[in-house]
Amino acid sequence: MEKKNENALVSKIERRFGAGKSKSLLLGLGDDAALWSPKRGQELILTCDWFLERTHFLRDKHPADAVGWKSLARAVSDVAAMGGAPRCFLLSLALPAELTGKWLEEFMGGLRRASRTFGCVLAGGDTTRRSTVLISIAVVGEIARRLAVVRSGAKAGDAVYVSGTLGEADLGLLQLRRTRTMARAANAAMRKHLYPRPRLELGQWLAKEHLASAMMDLSDGLSTDLPRLCRASGVGARIDAEQLPVSSVERIADARSLALHGGDDYELLFTVAKKNVKRVPRQFAGLRLTCIGETTRERKILVSEGAREVPLHSAGWDPFRSGKDA
Repeated sequence: MEKKNENALVSKIERRFGAGKSKSLLLGLGDDAALWSPKRGQELILTCDWFLERTHFLRDKHPADAVGWKSLARAVSDVAAMGGAPRCFLLSLALPAELTGKWLEEFMGGLRRASRTFGCVLAGGDTTRRSTVLISIAVVGEIARRLAVVRSGAKAGDAVYVSGTLGEADLGLLQLRRTRTMARAANAAMRKHLYPRPRLELGQWLAKEHLASAMMDLSDGLSTDLPRLCRASGVGARIDAEQLPVSSVERIADARSLALHGGDDYELLFTVAKKNVKRVPRQFAGLRLTCIGETTRERKILVSEGAREVPLHSAGWDPFRSGKDA
């Protein structure tokens, strides 16, 4: 009979992940804390992210391996948004005792796959028991000194770009809500909702080439995240709704609304000085890069569609305002 105590749970995680291979991780799993030694000439990027049952995922609809993958992908996306590389992470996990068997194995399978894909090793964490699943991920990343791209660097007249397509993950969530069984990655929208891909290579390239004047990831929707970047930079923006990159999957009436307000895309939103616009390709490693507008001196966010121009109201994800669950 399988033991159900914290030591057994920690041992199961340690067996699944092993010691973690990284020259900079001097001490990882199995001690009170981890020891990390950054490479010479590098700065550390520190970020953390919650992933909560009933708020960010539904146990009866989201596969456990997708929960594992996405919990790390969300946090790693913050490192991508600064142009950095993820190195290691800490996992804090609270879950019911009945989930320490098959569900936990599948969760760790998805988490381990994400860990290997993103080059981000498990360095430690904590576990406890709770009636619902709570996951907190803290990621340590690295970037060369003075190379990090922040939100506050945009100037009036910079071009505003986004990577990939917008609204796709939110469409996947709409599809998931309509199902009565466990979700499957049956199309691009469902894949993006269940298994998002942080844009690490793009972020690193934009930072290395000094192309992005400001950057952040799109986790809460363009209408919520763009004002954050503009506020940090002290600028406004004018967005052309007709230029928004909408996926071919989104053949529905409100596709543009999803592109403006849908969250969970984990694409990059970045600005580029006019002198550098010609250096930005239409695609990067097969990923679409689209200019959707420009920043302005007037600190307003406007969206235009043809001759019509209206203020862009924030209608993306906000757990305190919307009260929406997954």
